[in-house]
Amino acid sequence: MKYQSRRPALILLADGTIFHGKSVGDVEGTSFGEVCFNTGMTGYQEIFTDPSYFGQLMVTTNAHIGNYGATQEETESNGVKISGLICRNFSYTFSRQDAQESLEDFLSANKLFAISDVDTRALVAYIRDNGAMNAVITTDVDNIVLLKTKLSEVPSMSGLELASKVSTKEPYYFGEETSEIKIAALDIGIKRNILRNLSKRGAYIKVFPYNTPYAEMKSWNADGYFLSNGPGDPEPLDNAIQVAKDIITENHPLFGICLGHQVIALANGISTYKMHNGHRGINHPIKNLITGKGEITSQNHGFAINREETEANANVEITHVHLNDHTVAGIKIKNKNCFSVQYHPEASPGPNDATYLFDQFIENIKKAKA
Repeated sequence: MKYQSRRPALILLADGTIFHGKSVGDVEGTSFGEVCFNTGMTGYQEIFTDPSYFGQLMVTTNAHIGNYGATQEETESNGVKISGLICRNFSYTFSRQDAQESLEDFLSANKLFAISDVDTRALVAYIRDNGAMNAVITTDVDNIVLLKTKLSEVPSMSGLELASKVSTKEPYYFGEETSEIKIAALDIGIKRNILRNLSKRGAYIKVFPYNTPYAEMKSWNADGYFLSNGPGDPEPLDNAIQVAKDIITENHPLFGICLGHQVIALANGISTYKMHNGHRGINHPIKNLITGKGEITSQNHGFAINREETEANANVEITHVHLNDHTVAGIKIKNKNCFSVQYHPEASPGPNDATYLFDQFIENIKKAKA
C-alpha cells in the first residue's frame, strides 16, 4: 500500500470546542453542517446517501470505515447527502469482491470532504453530553476566527425546511406498471429501499415532489398513499401536513416513515421537538405495544413527536415505543386507515424485525380495495 499524504484538519464546534484530525487524501476542504453520530457497524454507504442526513456532518463510531469499498447497489439516492464525514480510521483499500470501487474514489466522485484520525470516542462523548450542534470540518486550520464567524451564520436545524433540497423535481414511477396495487408516495426525502420493499410486494409507485397538492396526487387514482422519510424540521412542511390531513379525512390507506410519521402527528395536532442527540444507528430497541414483542430497528432522526400530547389525543393510539428513552416510535389513527413509525423498516443490517410493516400497509390497501 502506497503512503498517503494527508493534511492537518480540525473540527470546530459551535461552542468553540476543537478536535483535530487529518484530511482523507491529500486534499484541501471545508464543510459546514450539524454534527451527529451513527453507531452502525456496517452500512456506511447507505448512511452517506440517505436523504434524511442532508446537511449533517456524520461521525461514524465504528473504528474502520471504507474497508469493504462501495457499490452502486448500496446507494439510497442519487448521490451522497451528508455534508462531510468524520471517522477514526479510513481504509484506502478494500477487500470485498463485489465492491466496484474504493470508498475514497466514491467520496471523491461525489465531491465529499472527509477527515480521519479523529478521536471519535471523545467527540461522540462530547456530543452526547452537550447535544447535536453546528460545526465545521476543515483543513484551513490557521483561520479559526474567520471559521467561527462563518459557522455562526449557519442556520440551526430547528425550523429548517430541507425536503425541497432532496425531493424529486418531477414525478417518476417505480415498479411494474401491471401491478394490482397503486401507491402514491410524497417524496420528502425518500430512500430507494422503501420503494423496493413496496414494489416487491406487488405495488406500482408514483413518486411525487414534496410540494405536490393532494388533488394532484389523488388524480392518479392510487389505492394507497405513502409519506416518506426525509431531513430537517417537520413543522415547516405545510403542504405535506395538509396532504396528510386530506388523506386521513377521506380515509385512504396511509403509511408514514420517520419524517412522514412526524408529519402525520402534526396533521393530528401533535407537536414535534428537536431531540438532544437524536437516534442514529442499527440496533435501537423498540417495543410493539400491540403484540408485546420487541424489535431491533434502524433509526435516523433528530426530531420526535410529543408523547404527552399523543397520549392526550383521543384519536391517536401509540403502537410502538423506544425502550431506551420511551419516545413515541409508532402511532395509528383510531377509526382511520392510517399508521406510521419513527424508525426504518426497510433497513435490514441483520435483523428484519420490522419489515412486517410493509405487509401491514399492503394488507390495509387490499382490504380497502375489497
